[in-house]
Amino acid sequence: MKTICLYFEMHQIIHLKRYRFFDIGRDHYYYDDYENERSINDIAERSYVPALHTLIDMARANDKFFKVAISLSGVGLEQLELHAPQVIDLLQELNSTGCVEFLCEPYSHGLAALANEDSFREESLRMRDKIKEIFGQTPKVFRNSSLIYSDEIGAQVAAMGFKGMLTEGAKHVLGWKSPHFIYHCALNPNLKLLLRDYKLSDDISLRFNNSEWDEYPLYADTYMNWIAQLPEEEQVINIFMELSALGIFQPLSSNILEFLRALPDCARQCGITFSTPTELCTKGKSVGALDVPYNVSWVDEERDTSCWLGNVMQREAFNKLYSVADRVRICTDRRIKQDWDYLQASNNFRFMTTKPASVGLNRGIYDNPYDAFTNYMNILGDFINRVNTLYPADIDNEELNSLLTTIRNQGEEIERKDKEIEKLQKQLAKLKPAETKTAEKKKAPAKKAAPAKAMAETTAQPTAKAEKKPATKKTTKK
Repeated sequence: MKTICLYFEMHQIIHLKRYRFFDIGRDHYYYDDYENERSINDIAERSYVPALHTLIDMARANDKFFKVAISLSGVGLEQLELHAPQVIDLLQELNSTGCVEFLCEPYSHGLAALANEDSFREESLRMRDKIKEIFGQTPKVFRNSSLIYSDEIGAQVAAMGFKGMLTEGAKHVLGWKSPHFIYHCALNPNLKLLLRDYKLSDDISLRFNNSEWDEYPLYADTYMNWIAQLPEEEQVINIFMELSALGIFQPLSSNILEFLRALPDCARQCGITFSTPTELCTKGKSVGALDVPYNVSWVDEERDTSCWLGNVMQREAFNKLYSVADRVRICTDRRIKQDWDYLQASNNFRFMTTKPASVGLNRGIYDNPYDAFTNYMNILGDFINRVNTLYPADIDNEELNSLLTTIRNQGEEIERKDKEIEKLQKQLAKLKPAETKTAEKKKAPAKKAAPAKAMAETTAQPTAKAEKKPATKKTTKK
């Protein structure tokens, strides 16, 4: 039976303000608060709120038949908590239906997976804890920023304990293979891979309102028939997109939400179900390993990382930022930690791209990629100076590595101790019922002892009988 895995991503760009070279060392605040508040409220009003209301209605109307997955970046979640808490309330309401699964992704929506494994692990696990804290779910499936994936990244994600990962069904990776199967990581078979069907996904997120498209207007029954007509053995159809596609990329006037609302009924008529990523990764079987030696993503025609690291400016900014990754990771300054998250966000590097994009790129306050590079590097210069104030650049690598090794060993020791404590607590929990039973036996009244005299008689009687001998007559000689 065919099943649809429907997934939406929520991330909010953190807009940087105009930052001049002469501000370095004088101004340590880098953000355009007005633009951040305006943009998050705009996207909440035009997309998130109506889209989430629709998903809630679909979940309630279809009684666990309809299922959906959502992931949020940490920086986007912070903006929602600050400026649009009504969106968090709607996510909680959707969570209460039991029809949504929350996935995990890097807290910053950054590119740490391409630069620093320890930073990537730290912020991914931090995001997992954040999802657990807010929604009460512990994510089991991972989604990297913009679906970036390679064999090495998959091995890192598997080492964190995740059971599955989403990525792009890129043609140059799949070749003759289909994205409608479950695969596994080439370096760790325990990590299942769900591949995005970019055609079916883009039909909704990019082409739905395009009057020049051959399939315009697209109806829900037509769309579901496309899925039903796929080869019998192709059972898993992964439709992944940004939630902002509903209302921003495809305006509400296009009836995009009515199209979405009709999908469950059309799916039921075609004998197609909905599944969450965890259900697919735990119940489904992999058909084989997927070899991805080079990074893939869901961006642009190339489906690679060139939109972030394709020119000299981007690579210079990227290398400069992650040159202080180890120092930032061991620092305890909360302001530096937050700035680190915001400066890692991948859109900062996307603004510097010189590639012609198939989809219009809004650079925000920047006139061109060179303007974006200059502004970002000014901010990065001040940020690195602040980090070097805490951990001077003249500290040689050996000393810093020694400090990091000590911290890492302490962390591992604490983790081992925690596991030992947990194990002992479980053993103690098992022993308590046994101790209670023993105590109850001791408290139970003992049987009354027989009187001493009676006991003595009872004890002595057999002895007396045993000692009694028959009397013998005396005989005398005559």
